[in-house]
Amino acid sequence: MNKLKDLIHELCPNGVEYKKLADCCVLEKGNTPIQKAIPGEFPLVVTTEERKSCNTYQFDKPTVCIPLVSSRGHGVASLNSLYYQEGKFALGNILCGVTPVNSDELSAKFLFYYLNHKKDTLIVPLMRGGANVSLTVDSLKRVKVPVPPISVQREIVRIFDKFESLGNNLGLELIARKKQYEHYADYLFVSDIPPNEWMAVGEIIISLKTGLNPRQNFKLNVGGDKPYITGKDIYNNSINVSDKTDLITDDVVLLINRRACLATNDVLFASTGTGTVGRMAVVDNYDNTWAVSETMFCLKPKVDVINPYYLMYALYTQSAKRQFEPKISKGSVPHLKVKDLLDVKIPVPNLTEQERVVDLVRKFDALCNNVSTGLPAEIEMRQKQYAYYRDKLLTFKQIP
Repeated sequence: MNKLKDLIHELCPNGVEYKKLADCCVLEKGNTPIQKAIPGEFPLVVTTEERKSCNTYQFDKPTVCIPLVSSRGHGVASLNSLYYQEGKFALGNILCGVTPVNSDELSAKFLFYYLNHKKDTLIVPLMRGGANVSLTVDSLKRVKVPVPPISVQREIVRIFDKFESLGNNLGLELIARKKQYEHYADYLFVSDIPPNEWMAVGEIIISLKTGLNPRQNFKLNVGGDKPYITGKDIYNNSINVSDKTDLITDDVVLLINRRACLATNDVLFASTGTGTVGRMAVVDNYDNTWAVSETMFCLKPKVDVINPYYLMYALYTQSAKRQFEPKISKGSVPHLKVKDLLDVKIPVPNLTEQERVVDLVRKFDALCNNVSTGLPAEIEMRQKQYAYYRDKLLTFKQIP
C-alpha cells in the first residue's frame, strides 16, 4: 500500500482524468450465437460462470466482457456479471467486449476491477426493461472511468490480484478440509464397527415428536418475543436466533411443548425446506423460552445407549445420508417422512467410544465450520478487508 501511496503522491497528487469508454476503448458486441457455436479451440465467453468453446475467435487482447441482456437482479446486477478475458476468444452475441485502445494508457484488468466494483452505480442504472432487462452498447460508451497513470493502475491490479489469490486459496483449502472432514468422520463412524453394532434410529430414541403449525394453532409475530425455530434457524450445528427468526408468545411456547416436549439433550432435525432438510442441532440447557415448528423433528435419545452429539454427527455421515437423502420428496417443498429417518441405521459402539469419537469430530468440525474461528472466519475477514480496500483504492479525485 505504501508503494501505491508514493506513486499517487508523485504522479497524480491533484487527481486523475476521467474519460468516456468511447474515448479510450473499443466497444464491440459479441458476434457468436451461443446455441449455434461450433465447439473448437477458442474459449467462448457467455453470461454465466460456464465457459464454452468455439472454432473461431473475435478478440485477441485483454478485454472486459459485459452482459447486455439479463433478468433483473441477475446478470449485470450480480456480483460475477462482468468477466475479464485474455488471449484469443469468442464472445456470445448478448455480451459487449470493452477493450482498451492503448494498453500503456489503460489496463484492461484495472478497468475490469473498476467497472465490476462500480457497476451498481455506473452500469445497473443503464438497464432498461421489466423482468428482462437490457443494455445498449451506445449507453456503455458514455460511461466515464478514471485513467490514472499506468504505473498506478498496475500497482492496484497487483494488490487486487493478491487479494483474489489469497481468497481463492483459502476457499480451496476450506473445500479440501470439508472433504477431509467428511472422509475422516465417515472413517471414525464405520471403521472396525461390526454389523451387529449398527442400530436403526428408531431403536435408540425414546420418541420423535414435532412442533406445531401456526396456520392451524396460533399467529406468528403478534406481540410475542420468544423464538419460533425452523430449519432456517439451524446452521453450524446450533440454534441461531436472528432478526429473521419468527416470534411467538409464552402461551404459544407452552402450547407447542405439550406436543414437542422439548428437553435438554434432544436432537433437532429439520425435516422440511429447500436447502434445510437434514440440518441438525443438539438442545443444550432447555429453559422453555423458545419452541419449534412442525417442520422440526425432536428426537429424544436413550442417553444410556446413545450420546446426543454422537447421534447428530452419525446422521451427518455419508453412510447415513445415502439412506435418507434419496427419500426426500422432490416437490416444491422438500420433505423427509418420519419413518424414513427412523429406519436409518448407524453404528452404535459403547458410550466411552462414542465420547471419544465426538471429541475428535468436534475438533475438526470447529476448524471447518465455526463462524468465529478457523478458515470460514479468516475468509470472511479477507472478504471484508478486500471490500474495504477495493472501495478505497478505486475512488479517485477527478481533475477539475
